[in-house]
Amino acid sequence: MKILSTNIKIQGRLVRVARLDEDKYQFPDDPAALINGLRNCGERVDLFTFLQKPTGTRRKYDYPAEPDNLAILPVSTFEHWWTQQIRSLPRNRARQAEKRGVVLREIPLDAALLNGICEIYNETPIRQGRRFPHYGMTLERARSYAGTYPDRSVFLGALLGDKLIGFAKLTWDDSRTYASMVHILAMNQYKEKAPANALIAQAVRACAARGIPHIVYQNFSYGRGDQDTLSHFKEINGFERVDVERYYVPLTPLGSIGFRLGLHHRLLDHIPESLGVKLRDFRKAWYSRRFPEATSA
Repeated sequence: MKILSTNIKIQGRLVRVARLDEDKYQFPDDPAALINGLRNCGERVDLFTFLQKPTGTRRKYDYPAEPDNLAILPVSTFEHWWTQQIRSLPRNRARQAEKRGVVLREIPLDAALLNGICEIYNETPIRQGRRFPHYGMTLERARSYAGTYPDRSVFLGALLGDKLIGFAKLTWDDSRTYASMVHILAMNQYKEKAPANALIAQAVRACAARGIPHIVYQNFSYGRGDQDTLSHFKEINGFERVDVERYYVPLTPLGSIGFRLGLHHRLLDHIPESLGVKLRDFRKAWYSRRFPEATSA
C-alpha cells in the first residue's frame, strides 16, 4: 500500500498494525499526513507505528510512545572505521577472509546472484539455535525478497572463486542519510573464512564512497538481554546502540484497546527474560538433538 508516495505494510490479524515498509531507516517528516491518509485509505488499520528520527531529541510528537533502539554505525571514511571504531578481533577476521581467498565486491542482481542467495538460504534449516524462516527459498521468492528498491540498493558479495559464500544488501533512504543492512548472510560451512566480518567492511567502504553517513543494522538489542551474540557482533564492528522513541497512533477503538492491552507486541515479548533464557536454551538443545549437523556447522 502507498500513502503519499510512502510504502506502508500492514501486519496482524486481530489488531492490524501499519508501519513504513522501511521502518528501521525511513523516518516520516509529516506523520500527521500519513495518519490522515491511513484513516481514509479504505482498509481497516487499527494502529500506526513509526520511529522518531535518531537525532537525540526526546519526544518530538505527542502521540503515545514506547522506547525502542537501533544499531547505528557512524561512517566518515573507511580508514577511520578501520583504525578507530572497531576492535582488533573483527579487524583480524576481515584480514583473515582476504588471506583465505575471499574476494569482496559489489555485484549485480542477476540470475547468478539469485542462485547464490538460494544456496546460502537453503544451506541449513537451523541458524543461531532456532529454525531459519527462509529455509526452502525458491528463485521466485529470492527475486521478490531481494529485488526491492533497486534504484537505491547495492549488493555486496563474498566470493570464493566463482562461488558466492556470503552476501549483503544495503538500501538507503531518499536523503542518503541512512543505509540499512537489509540482508547479510553467509554459509556456515565457510565461517572459518570470516565472510560476515568482511561483508561489514565492504559495507563501510560502499557507504563511505557514496557519502552515506550512517549504517543501520536493525535493532541493537531485541529485549533478550544486551549480551546476545548478534548484539556483540554489532558492537565489536563499531555499531552503537541509539535509543529512539517508537510512536503508536490508534486509528480505531480496537487499536486503542489493543495498545492498552499490549496486543501490538508478540506473545513472546510478554515473557519474563529469565524464563525466555530458559526457553531459548531448551529450544537450542532440542534443535541440536534433532539437527546435529546443522547446529554444529
